[in-house]
Amino acid sequence: PPPANAGRVPGPPDGGWGWVVVFGAFISIGFAYAFPKGIAIFFKEIQDFFGTSYSEIAWVSSIMLATTYGAGPISSILVNRYGSRPVVILGGLLCGIGMVSAAFCTSILQLYICVGFITGFGLALNLQPSVIIIGKYFLKRRPIANGLAMAGSPVMLCTLAPLNQFLFDNFGWRGSFLILGAILLNCCVAGALFRPIGAATAPVKTQATEEGKDALKEEVTKDAMEMSSPMNITMETKTEEEGGKGCCEKVNQYLDFSLFKHRGFLIYLIGNVLMFLGFFAPIVFLAPYAKHIGIDEYSAAFLLSILAIVDMIARPTTGIIANSKWVRPRIQYFFSFSIAFNGACHLLCPLASGYTGLVVYSIFFGLAFGMVCAMLFETLMDLVGAARFTSAVGLVTIAECCTILLGPPIGGTLIDTFGDYKYMFIKCGAVMVLAGTFLFIMNYYNYHTVAKEEKERKAKEEDPKSVRTENEGRNNWNKETAQDGPELEPLREEREGLKKEVNGT
Repeated sequence: PPPANAGRVPGPPDGGWGWVVVFGAFISIGFAYAFPKGIAIFFKEIQDFFGTSYSEIAWVSSIMLATTYGAGPISSILVNRYGSRPVVILGGLLCGIGMVSAAFCTSILQLYICVGFITGFGLALNLQPSVIIIGKYFLKRRPIANGLAMAGSPVMLCTLAPLNQFLFDNFGWRGSFLILGAILLNCCVAGALFRPIGAATAPVKTQATEEGKDALKEEVTKDAMEMSSPMNITMETKTEEEGGKGCCEKVNQYLDFSLFKHRGFLIYLIGNVLMFLGFFAPIVFLAPYAKHIGIDEYSAAFLLSILAIVDMIARPTTGIIANSKWVRPRIQYFFSFSIAFNGACHLLCPLASGYTGLVVYSIFFGLAFGMVCAMLFETLMDLVGAARFTSAVGLVTIAECCTILLGPPIGGTLIDTFGDYKYMFIKCGAVMVLAGTFLFIMNYYNYHTVAKEEKERKAKEEDPKSVRTENEGRNNWNKETAQDGPELEPLREEREGLKKEVNGT
């Protein structure tokens, strides 16, 4: 007889080679999140080289971030079709090609294409597959594995900020881009570690099982041939209808547009789209702002490292607090507070005149940034559930692309217009405080509405009068139709005739 587990798909091993996969995800996720922020070290020098404005140079990071987020659904489709390993290797190649090509650019428009679109799309192909393959290798230990992989973002940012400054001092921005392109090729190595789980495991089938299946197929074929022609016509019609629906079903397989009828999802979407107008701009302009007020290059780059170190500690700590029995039932309020706290930090940043003040700002900014990032997807899953989470993430990232793209350039325009960075920080702070306040008020409304609806539903289920009233209404209707015999006789005869025709066919 065949083995008992012959036809089963192997489950997640929760260890073993999975920890090597986590290491690969640590590298690819770290580059995907940290690289668009770390490259801001070169912006002041590139701006002087090409003679561009702050808003024009800010488009480089904006396009890269928007492409990384917006190409998420494309990355998911490629993973479903080809698997995580080839997609991540392709992404690493695109990142390397984009940065090496950027070293030979002669205009800011060429930088938009090479750094923004090509490298950004490569980073998108690194991000999604890394998250997906961890879910295939881990089940019980998945929170730990995800936490270790996500720690790649602050670790990489902490490393890239001083490294980029060192590369610029020794090789210039063109030589730095060549070296960074070679470093990004390590994403291909990370992708090579993503061994498909259970790929070589095929179910063992005995000859007896095959013969039994063949006999069953012949029997079913005979029964199908004996069916009447009207039944075959009906089946053909159904097949044509299903073929017509195929395109819509394929789209809905990846993006569930019925989520736009979900009240909690719409509240989350509006609040996040507003929040991202001021989320990334302060990171992009933090190092240039420090250089602008006379701080040396290495100290300015070290501010990003401080931010990343605090972010590294804040993410797991926030996860533990959010998972506690006091916060978990109302995690949406905690998320709203984190966004408003982030905005308050930016509003107070213009008060920091010297380097010590900027260090204090970086510490609080790293704490607030880590709090928001730790709960960004957890709050979405809390609203829509695990079954619809994949579609929800795809729709949210597509919607967020616009504000991610526009946030840094709007900040750069304010700097160009007023000649001062403080207006950019005030704009970002005001937008994020507004987003946090909106989410707090609307989630309060949503919680109370959901509780009210649940209470009404339970009252209907537990109330015996409503059930009795419905049954009595049915019985009365049956009695009335039985009493009105002579008037309804023609209808009864017609119904009997229709039944005979149906049975005949």
